Amino acid sequence: MSHLVERGKALYWGTSEWSAERIRYAHEFARREHLVPPTMEQPQYNMLHRDRVEREYADLYEGIGLGTTIWSPLASGILTGKYDDGVPEGSRLALEGYGFLREGIESEAGRANLERVRRLTPVAEDLECSRAQLALAWCLANPRVSTVITGAWRPEQVDENMKAVAVAERMTPEVMERIETILGNKPEPEQDWRTS
Repeated sequence: MSHLVERGKALYWGTSEWSAERIRYAHEFARREHLVPPTMEQPQYNMLHRDRVEREYADLYEGIGLGTTIWSPLASGILTGKYDDGVPEGSRLALEGYGFLREGIESEAGRANLERVRRLTPVAEDLECSRAQLALAWCLANPRVSTVITGAWRPEQVDENMKAVAVAERMTPEVMERIETILGNKPEPEQDWRTS
């Protein structure tokens, strides 16, 4: 990867779903060997999957200048409200090979997550946006998120997703706190081994 960057074939390189320990090691190794280190990580991140981005990587943002390009900001459609009343015919969770996702929403924890998602409806209504736009805007409001990868099956979904940029500008501290109260899943800061 260092060779590709040095030859102008790539601007930078990054990792995907690596632990903070592996990223730190790769960065230190590259610096020690006079190579180009990774500067980006591509983790899953959304309102229901927060620990790695908000907790595990916390010291890497300032420490090595880590950026993130997050995937699954809509939690496979769960944050859109699509699954509020079960799994619709023809949806991703109804397709063969996606049983693991379906099991995730039909479990006790999955049902609890769906209830949290339903309770976000008034917040989205107050911001005059869809729950999908709210979920995307929430990700964009995190200063540790450099880029959000969105997925869409239909062109109109792309249009709707892009409107989240305007919603992100309205994500005040009060709105974020309201969402935080509904989600109730903010990761605890990691214990610093030097102070314990």
